[in-house]
Amino acid sequence: MNPGEATSRKHHKKKLQPIGEILVARGVIDREQLQEALREQKESSKRLGEILVEKGFLTSEQLNEALAERLGVENIDLEEEEVDSLAATLIPEKLARRYGAIPVRFLDDNTLLVAMVDPTNVFAIDDLRMMTGYDIKPAIAAAEDVFDEISRVHRLGDAVDEEAMEEAGEEEEESVTDIRNVASEAPIIKLVNGIISQGVDDRASDLHFEPQEKELVVRFRVDGVLHEIMSIPKRMQAGVISRLKVMADIDIAERRIPQDGRIGLTVGGKPIDIRVASMPTVYGEKIVLRLLDKSSVLLNLTDLGFSEKALARFEKSYRKPYGAILVTGPTGSGKSTTLYATLNVLNTKEKNIITVEDPVEYRLAGINQTQINPKAGLTFASGLRAILRSDPDIVMVGEIRDKETAQIAIESALTGHLVLSTLHTNDAPGALTRLTEMGVEPFLTASAIECVLAQRLARRLCPECKEPFQPTDEALRQNGFPEEVIGTGLTLYRPRGCPRCNNTGYKGRLGIYEVMLVSEAIERLTVERKSADEISRVAQAEGMVTLREDGIDKVIQGLTSVEEIGRVII
Repeated sequence: MNPGEATSRKHHKKKLQPIGEILVARGVIDREQLQEALREQKESSKRLGEILVEKGFLTSEQLNEALAERLGVENIDLEEEEVDSLAATLIPEKLARRYGAIPVRFLDDNTLLVAMVDPTNVFAIDDLRMMTGYDIKPAIAAAEDVFDEISRVHRLGDAVDEEAMEEAGEEEEESVTDIRNVASEAPIIKLVNGIISQGVDDRASDLHFEPQEKELVVRFRVDGVLHEIMSIPKRMQAGVISRLKVMADIDIAERRIPQDGRIGLTVGGKPIDIRVASMPTVYGEKIVLRLLDKSSVLLNLTDLGFSEKALARFEKSYRKPYGAILVTGPTGSGKSTTLYATLNVLNTKEKNIITVEDPVEYRLAGINQTQINPKAGLTFASGLRAILRSDPDIVMVGEIRDKETAQIAIESALTGHLVLSTLHTNDAPGALTRLTEMGVEPFLTASAIECVLAQRLARRLCPECKEPFQPTDEALRQNGFPEEVIGTGLTLYRPRGCPRCNNTGYKGRLGIYEVMLVSEAIERLTVERKSADEISRVAQAEGMVTLREDGIDKVIQGLTSVEEIGRVII
């Protein structure tokens, strides 16, 4: 018998203390409960631990802790433990289910830690050792968690294994016809569909397929942060990329220039629009899928995270019959969502609403939406001119990128239209100086702009696992908390991580807002070409709450963390 077999059988040989005695000694159950369960065990074929859990005398976790002590093995919570996908796929799904076992991670070059429903199954341990070529260190885990993890790992892994185990020898660079054949094979389709399905389940906003030297890496952006999900063998890269391009109806033969496309799917009964963008890189084409959940378009402004005061200030502006409203912030800060939510409020049968966008992210019923096409000569500026000849009441311009678009938008606001648009600036006061820098006359900007809304998206603390703590007064001062809360014993919350939030500590996002109404004083400063800092001081004196102040307020409410506000706001 070799050392591996001896190790696997040592727990089987030694005299084990009865599990009931261990549970009593640990104070988890009392003697009466143990006797009651033992009496029932005589009349059934169930295990003692199973009966105790069914009767509610203890939890599955308490049972596993006692079993781990009895067997001298580790108790692993698979909902908390991160499973190494490379280790997990060493065992085929069929065998993993038969033995109720999932490899968790490599302990060293020769040893594999395996979570098992029954770590006393020495025959299973021996089989796993022979199959993987590693010594097996068994650990105990809840049966439900083990089988859930097996499903998760092999949902995507099967498609990779099935394709990767086919005989090699094909050329890496394939013709268009060959690529179409590869893309139409079941394993590739299964893999791509599985990745998209998992992206929807994980609430990802973007799926990145990134060619590297030896693999194709898949990353998901969840709540604004990228997480690596899996790597796909290099030889499958051409098939996966081609499958995505076929689904998006873009040219699979063209690999030298960026391309755009769109996919419409229903995932789990939810209609999902997917925007697809390809970009050539040194190792092949990178594909990014932007997942657009149509249901999110039905959001109300109250769902986005506006404070009562900020929403009242914003509503005062968009209820006016004319003027310009600008929403500012970096890419991915939720500007489009805010504009769509505003249009939902304004969308009535009495209003003619026309948009010009690049691209049209969400299709809205009752609104006329135009997508720019620079190759055909349809730019923001030309599209905006056409809109103004179409008797609009409300105009939405996807983005003000140049002087021409800015001038037409401003003139539209001055001639009786309500104009909504976005601009890339760091804060609300900076939008007025930015327009001046673009070449728009300051007196036109001052007269046309009614409101500027700056925003960021911060991750929302998971309500299930956020933990309270008492910050020091010095920490509060350093992070800009108002003096009135310092020294009051303020309780804040920080992320901890649990299965419901994928152990990130955050689930979902909320908006941080800065609403600046353009008053006469601000108009005067704009005409005088004053700096954004001077405009900001006046706006704050008139009641504007800055991004940082709004963020700190949401930290005090327990909605997000100090670290998250520091991440999204300078």
